[in-house]
Amino acid sequence: MLKYFFENDLINYLDKDITDWQEAISESCQVLLKKEIINQSYIDEIIACVKEHGPYIVIVPEVAMPHSSEKSEGVFGTAISFTKMKSEIVFDDPTEEKKAVLFFTLAAKNSEEHMENIQNLSELLMTEGLIEDLVRTNSLEEYIEVMEKYTN
Repeated sequence: MLKYFFENDLINYLDKDITDWQEAISESCQVLLKKEIINQSYIDEIIACVKEHGPYIVIVPEVAMPHSSEKSEGVFGTAISFTKMKSEIVFDDPTEEKKAVLFFTLAAKNSEEHMENIQNLSELLMTEGLIEDLVRTNSLEEYIEVMEKYTN
């Protein structure tokens, strides 16, 4: 899956400081937006869902998986993009503090593709040491090194 992000030009390393989670979600969607896989309404939906349901998108420490419903009108294709924030993003949650620096943004046209994306991403993130290695990267060159380390 690391090769998928690279080969499909779905990687974004941010060089600006962001502290607001809403801006972070918007930034994590930019690659998909530029490729016309999603439109602005999908970004707005994700932000609205997090406002309503809390930071459910932070799936493990350091990792967020922004997504909304597979029935979204603002999705035109299926893809996952990878965005590495320059610094940790803190999500406001009354029960616990949730932080993420790695954002894997999902877009899917149907529920089958949506569930397949989530499963593939979950399997990738269970790889021992991978999250820590990605957190330490700061450039596409460093990403390539991690990709080569974990690709058989």
